[in-house]
Amino acid sequence: MNKTKMRGAVLLWGTMAGVLWIGRSLSPYAAEGQAVRAQSPEMNAHIEAGNTQFQQKCAFCHGRDAGGGESGPDLTRSKLVQDDVNGNKIAELVRTGRPGKMPPFDLADPDMKDLVAFIHAQQQKAVSAGQRKGVDVSDLQTGNVTAGKQYFEGAGTCSKCHSATGDLAHIATKYQGLKLEQHMLYPHEAKSTATVTLPSGESLRGQVEYHDEFTLGIFLADGTYRSWPVNRIKYKIDAPHEAHAELLSKYTDDDIHNLMAYLQTLR
Repeated sequence: MNKTKMRGAVLLWGTMAGVLWIGRSLSPYAAEGQAVRAQSPEMNAHIEAGNTQFQQKCAFCHGRDAGGGESGPDLTRSKLVQDDVNGNKIAELVRTGRPGKMPPFDLADPDMKDLVAFIHAQQQKAVSAGQRKGVDVSDLQTGNVTAGKQYFEGAGTCSKCHSATGDLAHIATKYQGLKLEQHMLYPHEAKSTATVTLPSGESLRGQVEYHDEFTLGIFLADGTYRSWPVNRIKYKIDAPHEAHAELLSKYTDDDIHNLMAYLQTLR
């Protein structure tokens, strides 16, 4: 398998509505159980370009053929995809994401059109053939350990926040396969911490328990819960999953495979 098929952007944990396909599809691409119809050369070009977009940004969770992975739902049976018309639903979800589950992807309109075309084409194929594919374990084991360690300690700047003998010690025992790569690319379960400066000048730091446009609440190291109106304090939040999401557009295919190979040695 070409490595571009596993480039690690994480298009969602449990999003794009993994509802089973029921009844007549509203999609103009759907084949309703009949043979996949021939596409024009122009549409085939859109689908092929969309395939590239999908492998780079979505295949990690949704499988190479959009048929579902270990964590991402089967898009070929998705109610959202079924109801989508020319990207009106898919594009909105891709661009906004879902907090804690799916990072947003700011695709240009032509790229989004291609992505939508590919997803609908895969839905058409799945309805016709009833075949779906996921992520093969072998797809996650193609990197170079030495290169991954060098990336971790150098260009990737991973070691600025993480340690192979500290917070990442035994990480490959705790997480395996796709779960490990998910955790590497978009650790949506990672807890945020906040540093709060009170009007008195006192500074407090703790794990964020609650935060909206009005209130910030944290647990201090001793387990004490404190909260304040955000307009009465100064604060800074460190959200690890956001930092990882920012890296998604910077990784190369080799970076991801090599880094994954290195992390798999931390047992």
